[in-house]
Amino acid sequence: MANTSLDAFKENQEVVTVDASKKIRVGIIGTGWIAASHIEAYKRQPDVEIVAGADLIPGKAAKFFADHGVEGVKCDYKDGEEMVNDKSLKLDAVSICTYNRQHAPCAIQALNAGVHVLLEKPFTVTTEEAVEVMKAEKKSGKVLSIGFQPRLDDNMKMVKEVVESGVLGKIYYIQTGGGRRRGIPTPFGTTFIEDETAGLGALADIGCYSLDMVLNAIGYPKPLTVSGYKSDFFGTDPDYIGYKKCGHPEYYKKFGVDDFAAAFVRLEGGIILDFRIAWAMNLDTSGDTIIYGTKGSLRIPSTECWNGTIGGDLVIYHEVAGKQVETKIPQIFPKPGTPSCFEKKIRTFVDACKNGTAAPVPSSQILYNQAILDGIAKSSDLGKEIEITIPEI
Repeated sequence: MANTSLDAFKENQEVVTVDASKKIRVGIIGTGWIAASHIEAYKRQPDVEIVAGADLIPGKAAKFFADHGVEGVKCDYKDGEEMVNDKSLKLDAVSICTYNRQHAPCAIQALNAGVHVLLEKPFTVTTEEAVEVMKAEKKSGKVLSIGFQPRLDDNMKMVKEVVESGVLGKIYYIQTGGGRRRGIPTPFGTTFIEDETAGLGALADIGCYSLDMVLNAIGYPKPLTVSGYKSDFFGTDPDYIGYKKCGHPEYYKKFGVDDFAAAFVRLEGGIILDFRIAWAMNLDTSGDTIIYGTKGSLRIPSTECWNGTIGGDLVIYHEVAGKQVETKIPQIFPKPGTPSCFEKKIRTFVDACKNGTAAPVPSSQILYNQAILDGIAKSSDLGKEIEITIPEI
């Protein structure tokens, strides 16, 4: 049996030294709520200068930078395209924090302008859009990293290490997902829930994270077919409690995406993926994630509301000396003062830009994630299983 010493799963305590003499110049496209996490993380990097910002709403970018105490930022642009093409900025990189349907055009514009890109999740709305972004990435030779910071959580790394250790044997079936009892993201306006801005709902917002947790652990095999389902029973309900709590009971009229989705996905290597995700449901959890293997299975406890980590100790169910046993791997909690996963996302992206190394979360992996999300939506609309076709790039 493979070595399953818990020492292999301990937190890495390596100290990282940053060369502040070599700075990169960064801009932010889209200055909504997620951009706040980006700017605060950039501010903590001694080798970053925040020099520009753009938003489609006049005056919004200027107020954003003022609110975050960052001065001298040029932000009098009509849109992100004008900003990335301003050669006087000498931009090195941008964070793209726009709503979903603007991810692809903004990323393509930045890459075509020769700028590194940190693109917030989801990658895009459709597979076709993701492919076009990757074509621009290939042509530019620049870094394109997708904003999947949960994989930088020590517990998520531990899941991957358990799978790669071989203790589970051959992986053949996975059930995963997540959800919220009442959690449609209405406090942030309607960009998350309108089709013209979001394109996908719970699928893109938290479903992409659940998929990445397991797909990253097993090496991102190619998806082959998907039978998908999605619904909007809660989002289109005028009596949905979340709308009343945020003071906008009329939001149900604007809801145009999914608030629940499920799928049965066939992956290369004979692996089956059983998936479900919810922004709202009459249940406390959609269930633990379980990775089934021929030598053992791994249970990953769920959380009541997806927060990028696990809900308790991992448990391996296996046999030792002819006995059926359970091995617990304790959940890792961050030490006070350690960087958050979001800050790690920013730091690893900056390092890749400075050092010319590979993207921390490469598009080649997240393309498969996006193809599954898109496939679920398309399969649901067609009412049948479909093949997932991913063109060469």
